[in-house]
Amino acid sequence: MSELRQRLGREPDDKESESENKLDGETASDSESKSEFGGSAPVPTSDDTPEVLNRALSNLSSRWKNWWVRGILTLAMIAFFFIIIYLGPMVLMMIVMCVQIKCFHEIITIGYNVYHSYDLPWFRTLSWYFLLCVNYFFYGETVTDYFFTLVQREEPLRILSKYHRFISFALYLTGFCMFVLSLVKKHYRLQFYMFGWTHVTLLIVVTQSHLIIHNLFEGMIWFIVPISCVICNDIMAYMFGFFFGRTPLIKLSPKKTWEGFIGGFFATVLFGLLLSYVMSGYRCFTCPVEYNNDTNSFAVDCDPSELFQLQEYNIPLVLQSVLGWKTVRMYPFQIHSIALSTFASLIGPFGGFFASGFKRAFKIKDFANTIPGHGGIMDRFDCQYLMATFVNVYIASFIRGPNPSRLIQQFLTLRPDQQLHIFNTLKAHLVDKGMLANSEDM
Repeated sequence: MSELRQRLGREPDDKESESENKLDGETASDSESKSEFGGSAPVPTSDDTPEVLNRALSNLSSRWKNWWVRGILTLAMIAFFFIIIYLGPMVLMMIVMCVQIKCFHEIITIGYNVYHSYDLPWFRTLSWYFLLCVNYFFYGETVTDYFFTLVQREEPLRILSKYHRFISFALYLTGFCMFVLSLVKKHYRLQFYMFGWTHVTLLIVVTQSHLIIHNLFEGMIWFIVPISCVICNDIMAYMFGFFFGRTPLIKLSPKKTWEGFIGGFFATVLFGLLLSYVMSGYRCFTCPVEYNNDTNSFAVDCDPSELFQLQEYNIPLVLQSVLGWKTVRMYPFQIHSIALSTFASLIGPFGGFFASGFKRAFKIKDFANTIPGHGGIMDRFDCQYLMATFVNVYIASFIRGPNPSRLIQQFLTLRPDQQLHIFNTLKAHLVDKGMLANSEDM
């Protein structure tokens, strides 16, 4: 009896110590999964700040040292951003692809380390194979859309274009079968975890980076302004929060404050208006990026659309007495920039909050240590991917119309009898509209 009492007396303590050892919000099933997968040990992070900066800032407190490190490297990244813009759209596309690959690598590495996937057969090989398949599909679609004439001119490219989706599906099925054949009895659940991990990573990283390239083809202004708004919001929210922050914004990111969130919003909207005004006056930014078949190069020359022509707008009566103006001249694109900068400052940060929740779930500080003071590449692009999706949807919903040059390219690839049928149909339509005289009346 005494022995039984001692055991009963110890049980609550044992349960308390067990619950204390669990992570915040962790359930019993999570603990079982951890034991099966070897535990979710945090991915180690280290201070990769350059030694030169460490020495120069050694006398400062950690708070101000971090401020200077982030500031200096932010300026370096902005300078790099200007350089790649100067190098043109082709270089920008290559940079987007490199960023995509690095982000994929960072997320897959976290899964590899957290779930101790060292003994899984073919895990890394299959992850990179699926990345290759998805990129082949998306970039093949882009090449077919934007290089249509070139593709039709070259026989091998024409065949690849014609059967592109079938080839893409066959490549994916090959990877799928390889995954099924690699299943091992003692690792079933872990292997399916990592299969899902890989596909969600592809959805987040590859799909949205492909949308960035689509935005770029609409005109470099649709690439530069959204990205710059996110960068501006990130910087200004940090600055306002650093100097004025007092009120916590969200538990997922304890350092985020309402002061930084609100200050970043107003600063980003103002920045978007100014940047849009400057860029709207240059054709190299406003014209769609198109492939010139005569020179075999990208062309960004066109007549500016109405979006990029100055127009006069009436100021609301409430503001006329304050500003002293009745009208204002501005580009229509500046109005769209308000929507872009508002999304970048109010909704964009939720991409960062999502990433913060992900990192807290696996007890890691950053996705990697690629950029001192900033973490990995994914830490800098968590908001950019969400922004890219919004811009693509916004263009498709409110901006984009039929593309005449693409329609003509497709028309020229038809058989002569099909071209003649379309010509007669179009001619009859224009005659009915009164835009073309009927040849029988002449």
